[in-house]
Amino acid sequence: MYQKIKGTEDLYGDEMKYWYWIEKKAKDLAIRYGYGEIRTPIFEETKLFIRSVGQDTDIVQKEMYTFEDKGGRSITLRPEGTAPVVRAFVEDGMIAQGFPQKYFYIGPMFRYERPQSGRQRQFHQFGAEIFGSSSAIADAELIIFADRLMKEIGLVDYQIHINSLGDIEDRVKYREALKEYYAQHLENLCDDCKVRYEKNVLRLLDCKVDIEYTKNAPKITDYLGENSRKHYEELKALLDSVGIKYIENPRLVRGLDYYNRTVFEIHHQKLGAMSAIAGGGRYDGLIKEIGGKDVPALGFATGIERLILALKAENVLVDEIETNVVYIAYLGGFDVKAEAIRLSEELRREGIPVGLELMERGLSAQLKNAARVGAKFTIIVGESELERNIVLVKNMETGEQLEFERSFVVSGIKDMITEMQ
Repeated sequence: MYQKIKGTEDLYGDEMKYWYWIEKKAKDLAIRYGYGEIRTPIFEETKLFIRSVGQDTDIVQKEMYTFEDKGGRSITLRPEGTAPVVRAFVEDGMIAQGFPQKYFYIGPMFRYERPQSGRQRQFHQFGAEIFGSSSAIADAELIIFADRLMKEIGLVDYQIHINSLGDIEDRVKYREALKEYYAQHLENLCDDCKVRYEKNVLRLLDCKVDIEYTKNAPKITDYLGENSRKHYEELKALLDSVGIKYIENPRLVRGLDYYNRTVFEIHHQKLGAMSAIAGGGRYDGLIKEIGGKDVPALGFATGIERLILALKAENVLVDEIETNVVYIAYLGGFDVKAEAIRLSEELRREGIPVGLELMERGLSAQLKNAARVGAKFTIIVGESELERNIVLVKNMETGEQLEFERSFVVSGIKDMITEMQ
C-alpha cells in the first residue's frame, strides 16, 4: 500500500470547513483592502531563494526542497511566498503599472522541517504584499489588515509583536554591539548559535536554547538612526490612532534576511512555545537585490494550518459545509431515474446543494444514506409519483412527509430551507 510522504496531509471531510472558512474570509478581506490576487509557480530557480531569503538562513541551509531537473537546472519548491511574487513583479515589468501595487496569494509552501502539530513539510500560507510605498502608513495598514484578518476568522487570544530593524547603517552598528556582547558567552552557546555568530549574528536572537543570553542582549531600538526612529514612532502613533494593541519586542528579528525597519509577528496565547501564527515586515532592498529597480516594499504571511490550530484552541464555530441539503431518492425504471436527475439539476441551478442516489438501493437504504450525509430534506420519486405528477418531500429532522405538485417542488423546497434558517 502506498503512503503519503512524511510531513504531508490528506485534507477532506469535516476538516475542510476550516479551510473554506479561512480562505473565503482572507480573500474577501484582501479585496476590501484593495489587493488583487497573484498566483506564482510552486517551484523557482534555487538561486532566487538563496539571494532573497539569505545564504546563511536555516531555510536555505537546512530546509529547502532542492533538486536538479532534466535540463540540469537547480530547482527549489518554494519555501515562502514573497520571493516568487517579487520575482514576478520584476520579470513581468509590473513597475510600469504605477504605485502602490497590492497583491495577495494563497497556496502551498515546502520546508524540510521536523513535522509537528500545525507545522508540516508541505504547509499553506495566505500572504499579502505592497509595492511602492516607504511611508509608515503602509506599514500601519498592513498590520491593521493582519489584525482584522484574525478578528474576521474569529480569533481573540492573540498578541501583535512589533519591532524596527532599522536601516543598513543601523544594523551594522547593532551587529557590532551583538558581536561584542555574545563574544563573552561564545563558549556557552549551542552549536547552531556558534555558527550563527560567525555568519549572521542577528540570528542568535531567534535561538530557543540560549534564551537567557538573548534576554540580556543589546536592543536594536537603541541603535536606530533618526530616520528609522521617526518611521517607527509614526507607525506606533498610527496604530494607536485606530486602537490596535501591540507589544514592542526588541528581540524580534524574523527568520529571513531581507527585512528592514518594521517587522511584526502575531502570537496566539494558547499554542504554547510555537505560538507564531503570522508575521511580516518591510523589505525595501529586496526588489533591487534580485535585479529590479529600487522600490520599497512590505508584506506578511500567515500559516493556514496554524490558524486552524488557533481556531480549534478557542473553540471557534465556523460555518458547516452543506453539500447535501436535499437528497433525491427514487424507485423505478428509466423514466423515474430521468425525472430524479432532472429534478436534481433544477434545484442545483437555484443554488441548492443536492445529493442524488447513485447506488440504486432500496428506499430504506436510501433514507439511511440521506441521514448519513446530513440531508435536511429527502425528495422521493417513484412510478406512482411520476404518474400523478407529484413528489414526496420528507423532513429528515421531524420525519414529516408532504406531497408537492411537480411544478411547485423547487419553490416549495426553497421556502422550507428558508424557514429552517
